[in-house]
Amino acid sequence: MPPIGQLVGKVDFSNLFINLGGRHFDSLAAAKAAIPPGATLNYGIFLNAVINFLIVAFCVFLVVKQINRLAAKPAPATVPTTKDCPQCAMPIPLTAKRCGHCTTQLA
Repeated sequence: MPPIGQLVGKVDFSNLFINLGGRHFDSLAAAKAAIPPGATLNYGIFLNAVINFLIVAFCVFLVVKQINRLAAKPAPATVPTTKDCPQCAMPIPLTAKRCGHCTTQLA
């Protein structure tokens, strides 16, 4: 939260709370120090956790994206230039009209 706090003018969300009891408290520390402690819903702490999670998730995303960019890419599939003769099973060019090994007429 410190970098975000510096950007938005030292705002700290951890003191944000909703008082669920009938008494009024100026801060979360005062609500916790009261005897008996006041019942509060601490949504500021939740906001801090969500913002911290989003910052860390974004950083991890950037790191994984860079690693994937640097990883070796598979070679593109090559187009075959030969085929097998149906009679002798020897490799011959795709454009051949007759097998050079067994002289079979190719269709």
